[in-house]
Amino acid sequence: MGTKFIKTICPYCGTGCGLIIKVKDGVAVATYPDREHPVSRGSLCIKGWSAHEFIHHPDRLTSPLLRKGDAFQEIPWDEAIPMAVDKLRETAAKYGGDAVGGLSSAKCTNEENYLFQKLMRMAFKTNNVDHCARLCHAPTTVAMAQTLGSGAMTNSISDLAGAECILVIGSNAAESHPIIMGEIYKAIDRGATLIVVDPRKTAVVQNAKIHLPINPGTDIPLLCGMMKHIVDENLHDEEFVKARMEGFEELNEFLQLWSVKRAAGECGIDEELIRNVAKIYAKAKESAIIYCMGITQHACGTANVLAICDLAMLCGHVGKEHSGIYPLRGQNNVQGACDMGALPNVYPGYQSVSDSAIQDKFQKAWGAELSDKPGLTVTEIIGLAGKDIRAAYIMAENPALSDPDTSHVLESLKAFDFLIVHDIFLTETARFANLVLPGSCFAEKSGTFTNTERRFQLLRKAIDPPGNAKEDFAILCLLGSALGLDFSYNHPGEVMEEIALLAPAYGGIRFDRLERKGLQWPCPDSDHPGTQYLHKDRFTRGRGLFVIPEHTPPKELPDDDYPYYLSTGRMFAHYHTGTMTRRSPFLNREVEEAYAEINPEDAIHLDVKDGEKIKITTRRGSIITTARITKRVSKGCIFTPFHFTEARANMLTNPVLDPVSKIPEFKVCAADVRKESQDD
Repeated sequence: MGTKFIKTICPYCGTGCGLIIKVKDGVAVATYPDREHPVSRGSLCIKGWSAHEFIHHPDRLTSPLLRKGDAFQEIPWDEAIPMAVDKLRETAAKYGGDAVGGLSSAKCTNEENYLFQKLMRMAFKTNNVDHCARLCHAPTTVAMAQTLGSGAMTNSISDLAGAECILVIGSNAAESHPIIMGEIYKAIDRGATLIVVDPRKTAVVQNAKIHLPINPGTDIPLLCGMMKHIVDENLHDEEFVKARMEGFEELNEFLQLWSVKRAAGECGIDEELIRNVAKIYAKAKESAIIYCMGITQHACGTANVLAICDLAMLCGHVGKEHSGIYPLRGQNNVQGACDMGALPNVYPGYQSVSDSAIQDKFQKAWGAELSDKPGLTVTEIIGLAGKDIRAAYIMAENPALSDPDTSHVLESLKAFDFLIVHDIFLTETARFANLVLPGSCFAEKSGTFTNTERRFQLLRKAIDPPGNAKEDFAILCLLGSALGLDFSYNHPGEVMEEIALLAPAYGGIRFDRLERKGLQWPCPDSDHPGTQYLHKDRFTRGRGLFVIPEHTPPKELPDDDYPYYLSTGRMFAHYHTGTMTRRSPFLNREVEEAYAEINPEDAIHLDVKDGEKIKITTRRGSIITTARITKRVSKGCIFTPFHFTEARANMLTNPVLDPVSKIPEFKVCAADVRKESQDD
């Protein structure tokens, strides 16, 4: 069979780096950086260099599995597909189509996500389709659409290198998005000022000119205090505000509540620090704001993003190069899954399911009657298992590890009348399934991913799926056809052509135009070159809108019983629920076990030494993990990554939701910590 080298896209974070897979005799043996790639330009992080290692792991699923008691039995596809269809149809016939829930995937291609939501909406007349964006950037989609008209990164990754000021808030880009951090390093080398807002002293902080170690959950007080000072000192872009904005008077009136003194008190930092960063950000010719889940994963996550948008628009730092708002997407195709309508309230291209004209367009195109009632979110689908939701189809999602209050999630997964899980490994979620369908990883299929800067990129097939496993595209076509739908697609490119016809922002996207460097949407027609940055002459919604960001403190604050702040997040060597990285020998050697970061003063109080086992308890449960004594966390704060199934951080997290975007409050809850030997 020989050796070949296939250019494709990294399967990890939303940066969308280009990598080359070396295939020898049908086996992926190495990955290398693609020097011609427009985003990564010959660089890869530690995960990208190891992206081939999980592909041939012996744990890969190779045949459909049917639950028999507490075990699974292999069955052929000609039994698995009819069974899946029969069970879903039976549920819909008995309880109605809205009794079926579907979770699509940020790990799958645009074409697969499009087919998934189309299948759910056509076959069961339900909008109960969602995916993990609900748990990471749902506030971004909602807030940026409300203020700017488009819920996506305004600029391009490469723009960062030319920024004069970069404000990073709630993002540890050095570990979660290392290649993007490389662009920040370039900006610093050119003289840019890096300001970092984070309760932890992350690797990003090490390169900052100014660090604001605010109290957890006080982002809105900080941002409002900055805006109040900017307006008071007439540092805002008055011409931009008059020409392109609306709602300034209302915002200014609201800001009177947020003196710098009050903001500093809420944040636990010095007043002069707030004044200084406000001045630097506002006066810079080109300023960029980078944020991630440290902003969004709060009960006020939507309001947090509104405050970021307000600040950027107030200073005129939107609609031009080297400026803008940069929400860093966590998974390789979470942007694309949103774009493709794997959300309960919109069709592909963020077209509302409740808009009668839009509904009519999709009904005519698909030849099916569709529902105009927004569906349920991830947390609602799981929470209503065995009640309003009787059957579920989960594709390449792992809520048993990724969702908050895991004990409740595990009980919910048991409660479905019938659960279908479609994945590449027998994940923690798949272990609860009645039927498991073996799918394909990134190296085993073709299609497109859309990265965090809105860039459609080609994914190229390098090898075949293992054993009897099938490409995800093929599985969805089999299911759709068996449900009586016209899913007779021969290639993902045909699906992309259908998407382009129905979603104007992607009207010019075709596979043959993506060969060299991809295209950034909006790209409305075949002559359009794609869009490097949004809102140049006008906002997508017309005029930009200032929206008041009401502050809501964390729902759980430390008290006598639970005296510590607990926060969760990612770290450099592992990714999401560890399904892939913990099956990579190299990455697993880098970090082999779960841990929690504890401040040295707290460690002395707890009589805990580095490397000792500790028990962390919240109102929802407990885990046992290993203590890391470090000044990265402030006194009174604990941090633990959520990648480890043996110490499930989300056993602890608070499932309380942002009322607007329905994202849970992963980032802050109250906890107790003690030596494991002191267990009651």
